[in-house]
Amino acid sequence: MKLPLGWVRDFADIVTTPHEYAERMTMSGSKVEGFECEADGIKNVVIGKILSLEKHPDSDHLWVCSVDIGEADPIVIVTGAQNLKVGDLCPAALDGSTLPGGIKIRRGKLRGVESNGMLCSLGELGLTVHDFPNAIEDGIMVLDEEWPTGTDAVHALGLDDVSVEFEITPNRPDCLSIRGLARESAATYGVEFKDHTPEAPRGEGDIQEMLKVDISAPVCSRYVAAMVTNVRVAPSPRWLRERLRLCGVRPINNIVDITNYVMLEYGHPMHAFDYAYVGGKSIQVRMATEDEKIVTLDGVERALTTDMMVIADDKVPMAVAGVMGGEFSGIYDTTKTIVFEGACFDGPSVRVTAKKLGMRTEASGRFEKGLNPANCLPAIYRALELVKELDAGDIIGGVIDVYPQPRLPREIPLRPDAINKLLGTDVSVEEMINILEPLGFEVEKKALAGLFDKEHAYTVIVPPERYDVARDCDLAEEVCRYVGYNKVPSTIMHGTATARPSERQIFHDKMIQALVGYGLYECETFSFYGKKAWDNINLPENDPLRRAVVISNPLGEDTSIMRTTAVPSLLDVVARNYNARVEKVAVFENATEYIPAENPEELPTENEKFILAMYGEGHDYLALKGIVEQLLASAGIKNAAFVRNTDGTTYHPGRTADIMLGDVKLGCIGELHPKVLANYGIKPRTCVADISFDLLFEHRGGTPEFKPLPKHPAMTRDLALVCEEEVAAADIAARIQKGAGKLLESLTLFDIYRGENLGTGKKSLAYKLVLRTAERTLTDEEADNAVKKVLKNLEEINVVLRS
Repeated sequence: MKLPLGWVRDFADIVTTPHEYAERMTMSGSKVEGFECEADGIKNVVIGKILSLEKHPDSDHLWVCSVDIGEADPIVIVTGAQNLKVGDLCPAALDGSTLPGGIKIRRGKLRGVESNGMLCSLGELGLTVHDFPNAIEDGIMVLDEEWPTGTDAVHALGLDDVSVEFEITPNRPDCLSIRGLARESAATYGVEFKDHTPEAPRGEGDIQEMLKVDISAPVCSRYVAAMVTNVRVAPSPRWLRERLRLCGVRPINNIVDITNYVMLEYGHPMHAFDYAYVGGKSIQVRMATEDEKIVTLDGVERALTTDMMVIADDKVPMAVAGVMGGEFSGIYDTTKTIVFEGACFDGPSVRVTAKKLGMRTEASGRFEKGLNPANCLPAIYRALELVKELDAGDIIGGVIDVYPQPRLPREIPLRPDAINKLLGTDVSVEEMINILEPLGFEVEKKALAGLFDKEHAYTVIVPPERYDVARDCDLAEEVCRYVGYNKVPSTIMHGTATARPSERQIFHDKMIQALVGYGLYECETFSFYGKKAWDNINLPENDPLRRAVVISNPLGEDTSIMRTTAVPSLLDVVARNYNARVEKVAVFENATEYIPAENPEELPTENEKFILAMYGEGHDYLALKGIVEQLLASAGIKNAAFVRNTDGTTYHPGRTADIMLGDVKLGCIGELHPKVLANYGIKPRTCVADISFDLLFEHRGGTPEFKPLPKHPAMTRDLALVCEEEVAAADIAARIQKGAGKLLESLTLFDIYRGENLGTGKKSLAYKLVLRTAERTLTDEEADNAVKKVLKNLEEINVVLRS
């Protein structure tokens, strides 16, 4: 939002410099992005008067001009312009002057005649014919006003005002107006805000007899219409053109400029319709019908949908409400009667429509932030006031104001104690009132029933444009920014903290600490990648994981979908470390995977996982399996089994296992397939575990029970067993545990042997059994009987003692 300081002074008598103004407004909560003055690019340019014109002796198109610049003697300037005559007043750039764009003007000779400067055109001064309609575009600018010669051209051309640019946050649409920022300026400088309240101008006739307005769209809260006849389209006066230019709006003609001027002053967009093109002399605010179309002012035909609001006559749409008018809704040289529209449309509805049509306009940008319907009528009155002031037409009596449900002012209690507690300040209630009232709030000495019944309570009546103020914290912000953020004392937080981590959060932290304790480094990756990630892990074409949530506006192809498996994300980290010549890597990530719902309108299912990966010396499959076993133990999960899986394409088919808890698959663990390693450029064997955190939490064990240290000694037995290669070590361990029963305290596989003396397809597994009972010392006979039972169980799967 650009704000001319000269316009602000219509509402507040502030004397300041641009630097000081920018600093003070920023400190009071209205962030200034920067400021500029058109005069900054123009130096040493004055108003000169043409005293004489003579043909250049050595040129057919050059003129030698004698120019009075307010000094004792006139100067000579040579020009090629053909539109000058004696007595014309023109901007003259003198020797050593500067023009917009950094152009320097120096004294020099043109075909032997010395020229002491340059007579300037509109373009050379950074202006257009829209700024000065009576000037010509391809010649020297000739002023149509009388100015003393030698007057600074910056002042004469109205280029000496300063335009301040503000960054307006979405919660302050009231500051998208000159009046709103002027009120903030007045409060910041502690001066009176001199608001101008336009009155309803009187006119001939009755608009009620000429126009009907009906609202059927639920997203239009108010519609106000006024009419002007005998329209006299002409250029706007210079003061209006200058203000529009400083705000970044191009002047067009008096009628269009009036609507833009009111939009800037009140922050409320307006539109002017040619009454001749309003079919049936009726305006209907309705939702578009199926397959309806409109050609907008930019000449593009646009298809409308039933969720878009339009302004229509009795047959066709004339405008897309809050966005842009139709091709026949403009003002033409033949226009005789116009309809001024001042309406308030629902912000989300306008935003959705503008986005669907690809038309973000100045009006839609304002409506979508939420405007105050109370401004509709004053904005119309202000437009009619300007019509009268500019003699742009004859006003027709009355206005049409359709306001089905007027918005009532909001009332909230003023609680000084609560505000001071929030801020850590000691601001009196009188000081708070002195801060709030200049900002447009009304403060009454009364209590709100059921909300605040303390004696001498105060109630704040919030201005309708400040819908962002609803609670104590909102009032505290208003107080704080005018007390001064830099004046709020630093205090220690006080109060009672009641927030406690949930059971899931406690469990989550426990698992993270366990993995870190086992020597793994935690990392974090993005939750999105490209479809190439599926190919990198050899995911089959028909795998359900290839169905993903697609990002609507991705940063690129490599970040276009939400991940359905986090393994590729962690392998990118492993590959990066390998390329950096890291010899050993052990990492994990607590990752979220996104599984799309069957109904695309529903949110995806988010699965939380632990993904572990490692390579290097001592970081093989067995090492990772040991870490997973310890993780399960930390979770209190017992009797989990590692079941061989030979179906995978991501993992090595002979070195992969599913982690099962009964019929529940907690995850999988295995060595990566050589093709996957090749896709990532990783040479050493790499092992990965993919474990569901959700299932870990669901099947977690209870609080561990204390067990005293054993009082009686243990007995150990070593068993060297021979079996077929396909027999799983986990099956052997399960049968040993079943045979030994309660006497078995621990079981350890300490050796694996393969050799010719065992025979083809055979292997030897050596286990250490620790036997103990808490009641007494075991006898050799009891230990031997337990071993016999174990061997008997093992014979059922053809596992025997090694001879």
